[in-house]
Formats: sequence, structure tokens, C-alpha cells
Amino acid sequence: MGQSPGDAEVASFPFPQMAAMQRAGGPASTRQSAGMAGSTALLLWGTQLSQLTVDPPWTPVFQSEKVTLMCWGSGVTGSTSWYINGQLWVQKGPHRIHISGYNPGTYQCQGPGAALSPAITVRFLDDWLVLQVPTRVLLEGDELPLRCRAWRNTDVAQVQFFHEQQALGGPSRGGELLLHPLQLQHSGRYHCRAKVKHILTWQDDKSAPVTVAVQELFSVPVLRLEGPAEPPEGDALALGCLSTPSTLRPPPRLQHLFYRDGVVVGGPQDSPQLRLPAVELTHSGKYTCEVRTETASVQKRSAPVTVTVRKVPVSGVSVKVQPAEGQLVEGDRLVLLCSVAAGTGPLSFSWHRQGSAAPLATGPRYELRAAQQRDSGQYHCTATNGDTAATSPSLGVTILVPVAGATITMARTEPSVPVGESLNLSCSVQAGTAPVTFTWLRDGQELGSGPVLSLGTVGPAHAGTYQCQATNRLGSRRVFQVLSPALALSVTQPGSAMAVGLSVSLLLLLLLGAALGWHLWRRRRAAAGKSRGREPTAPPEPQGRPLEPTAPPEAPEDGEVLYTHVVVTERGRGAAPSRSPRGSPRPAPPPEPSVTYAVLPRPHARRRVPSDTYENVP
Repeated sequence: MGQSPGDAEVASFPFPQMAAMQRAGGPASTRQSAGMAGSTALLLWGTQLSQLTVDPPWTPVFQSEKVTLMCWGSGVTGSTSWYINGQLWVQKGPHRIHISGYNPGTYQCQGPGAALSPAITVRFLDDWLVLQVPTRVLLEGDELPLRCRAWRNTDVAQVQFFHEQQALGGPSRGGELLLHPLQLQHSGRYHCRAKVKHILTWQDDKSAPVTVAVQELFSVPVLRLEGPAEPPEGDALALGCLSTPSTLRPPPRLQHLFYRDGVVVGGPQDSPQLRLPAVELTHSGKYTCEVRTETASVQKRSAPVTVTVRKVPVSGVSVKVQPAEGQLVEGDRLVLLCSVAAGTGPLSFSWHRQGSAAPLATGPRYELRAAQQRDSGQYHCTATNGDTAATSPSLGVTILVPVAGATITMARTEPSVPVGESLNLSCSVQAGTAPVTFTWLRDGQELGSGPVLSLGTVGPAHAGTYQCQATNRLGSRRVFQVLSPALALSVTQPGSAMAVGLSVSLLLLLLLGAALGWHLWRRRRAAAGKSRGREPTAPPEPQGRPLEPTAPPEAPEDGEVLYTHVVVTERGRGAAPSRSPRGSPRPAPPPEPSVTYAVLPRPHARRRVPSDTYENVP
């Protein structure tokens, strides 16, 4: 059957002093070993590490087997230093050594021009069944092959692997199990169970536990903010995802991703930095970053960092007006604009005028298409973002009403003024925004200024046509003027006034007398016409009724009486008026007129001759 597992094969060492030192249990140079071990903790991947390999690349191995260790430096020639269990073993030795079951332990080497290598543990076991794992350093993302092997490669069956006493799947026919990719949670104690074939029978066997340590490929990232965690709106925000790669192997190429509330906002990218040039309220949230390998076999995410973007307080509120001077004429368009120097939104605006309780309007623009005088006043706007508010300084707006309706007034009702009297003329307007200036004109020539023109003692030189011109203006370019109706002022002497008065009175009397004489003549003429046309027995017509003229009588026939020259006289001129039953005087009836007729005693058929004589017959 050969040598049993209990029989250890004696290993041959190329350098006898190695075995002697191992048996003595002391280092060749304690000071050097301590310094080299300390350098491991300070090592950064800026310096090349020595590479230590094992053949076969498994641990543990059966005690009867030999193991070859090889150390690779930076490529330059030179000696190699060997360390076991942290102590210097050989200071200047070859780059290759052979060890056996007599030299178990943790080995390191330092090749020429390179730093100390990672540690490799080599174990030798005197068992029928062993669980072997790779001797190399295991990092996250690597593969971990587990091999359940019997002494001298005896056949095994119904192999089952365990991690921390938990079965990794069911029994299998093969003797290997591959774990991929490795994670930190794969660290721990492993063992295997199997049926091992002996000469005629199969026996159940269990391996000794093997400890597997999975190292970090890179550290868990830390998310850092460059600036405050509560930046104001509009500020820049920079995020840094910091992770340290393992020094046990050249650093891999890593990808970085950034999340806000679980949603990707940046990456994947090589750069560990994310910059937001101007944050808004929507950028508030919980941020995390993730570092992973290109194959995503290893992924690690940072702890969350809360970012709260705060609103910028409203400040620097100002008002601008169009036109720029804030002065305009009634009917012009008025535009007011509100702006803020600082403050983040959403912003809301309201407009106010002094003396008005309710807001005039909302929004950053307030416009009046046809401003009226009542719109004059002090305006201001208020801006708010919901958290803070600010008010602008007041801005004065003047709505000018052009002058209109200029009139001249004076104490006298007539524009004729006697010489020697004192006279003042006043000018006023029906509409017009102050200040209003007045200019006086006489016969088109400028005479004075002011709302009142004092003429003092009136003389003949003051006679003429007076007007006043009212003026108001908007700034220096817009001038409004209105001219009053003309007032013709005459100046009279005191005597001439009396003569003129008497002349007017005499003229009126003459006109009245002429009218009365004409009226009486008309009545006489009418009465004469009626008397010629009546019969002798015809009753007289009542007084007061006008006598209508009659047509010229035809030639009388023989035997007719011809009357002419009718004289009407009144009767009862002195009778007293009668009274009514109530005692009030009753108007007397009109007196009956008496008529006197003249008879022509000659024959009617004969024509009248100038020698004919007529007389009245009583």
C-alpha cells in the first residue's frame, strides 16, 4: 500500500540554515523583520509588490507532498529575502525554495527592487480527506474553487461542501465546487464530506475546516459634499465618491454612479466627481453613490447623504415705470415693472397704491392702457416666494390733466367801465393739473401774468380786447395751453354817459309817440270807412272794434240817400261803474256811440260840381 498518511515525508531544504532557524524559533534579524512587517501596513500601490506563487497552488496539502515557493521582484537581478510568520527567515536567498510538512506557516518574500509580497499560508495535514483552497490572496470578484481531495488522489463519491456548517447544495459526483464571484460574505470556515474508497469498501470521511478570507477589492465608498448640505438655490453642488482600492493587487478600473432618492442622476463614469452647476428645489433629496467594476461583479454603495436646497430669501425688490419719469398725460398708457435682485421661486407679485387697501393687481407687470387723474399716487410692489417677502420703495406717478375751459371774470356785469373806477380781471380754468400759469393779452399783446390782472384806476388807455392764456406742462417737452374767449372792455366819460342816456330816452319817447299817432290815425281812418258804408238806420257798431275799410260805393240811383262825413261821438262818459252783488265793482258797459249823418238834398242823378253846397241836418 505504500506509505501511510501518518508517515511524514522529510522535506529537503536548499539552505540548511532555514531549517535550523525554524527549529530554533527565532528570526535571523528581529529588527529587520519588524521593519519589513511594518512596511506592509504603510504600503501603497505606488510601489511594485513582490509576487509570491505556490506550486501546487493549493492549501492545505498532504504532509507527504512538497511545495515550491517562487518570488518575483521588479525584474532586476539580486537576492530575495524570505519571511515566515512575520519574521525574517533568509535575508539573501534564491527566488525559489522548496518546503515540506516540517515548515508550515505564513510566507512572504521581497524580491530585488520591489516591496514585500502579500502573505501566503501553507498548511500540511496528515488526514485521509482534505478541503483545498487556492493559496493566492482572494479578493472580491475573484473565483473560489473548492477541492475535496483524498490522500494519494483516492476516489471519492457523494461529495458535499459546507460553509459555516451550512451545506452548499446537495451531494455531487465531482470533487470540486466553484464559487463566483466572491463577496465578503464568502469569508469563513469551509469543510467537505465524502465517501472515500478504500481497498474493498467506501468509508464516510470529513475534512478539517479551512478558513477562507476574502479581501476587499476596494473599500465601501463615502459620499462627500463640497459645500453645505443646505445650499441655496442657484449655487453649485459638487459630490465626491471616495473609495480606496486594495493594495494587494493593481487597482482595477472602476465605474461610479450617483443616485438621488434611488434614481440615477449621474454615471456610470470613470470620474468619482459629480457637479451640479445650479441647484434647484427639485435637487433636494437623499444622495448615494455606487462604485463597481466594469463587469459589475463587485458593487458597493455609500451611505445616504441628505441635501436640502433652500430658497434664496427675496430681497432687492424694485419698481420701474414707463415712461421713465413717472409723469404722463391723462389717457396715456402707464406700465409698471417689478423685479427682485435676489430670491428663488416660484415668485409671486402684488401691486399696491397708497390709500388703497386691496391689491391693484398681481404679476410682475401692471399696465393701465388709459391712465386717469385718479390713478396718480405712490405705487409699490411686494414679492414673495412663500417663505420670505420683501417690498419695493414707493414710486410716485403723476397723471397730468391738460388745461381746458379758461374764462375771464370781473366784478362788473357789463364790459363798459367809467373812467376812474378800479377794476380787476380774474382768469380761471375748468380743468387742469397744477401748477397752472396765466398770461394776459390785450389786443393780442402780452400784458401780464398771474391768475388776476389788476388794472388799477381805469382810464381810456385800458379799453381794448382782453384774453388770458392758461398753461400747464409735463416735463420740459410737453406743454398744454388754452385761450379764453375775448372780453371787449370799453371805458366811458361820466358826462357823455348822461347825454347818451338822455338821447336814448328821448329816442324812445319819440318812437312811442310816433307809434301812438300812427295807431290813432289808423283808427280814425277805419271809423271813417265804416260810416260811409252804413244805412241811416243801421245800428252803430260797438266801440273798440276796428272799422274795416269798405269798397268805394257804386253810383247811387234816383231816390237813394247818400251819406258822407260820419262823425262818431261817445255817450255816458261820466257814468259810475255798477257793483256786483258781492260788492266788487263791475265794469261798466261800453258807451254807445252817437252817429250824425249828413244828407245830400240834390238829385242823385246829377253829377256833383264844385259849386254844390252841403250842410248837416240835425
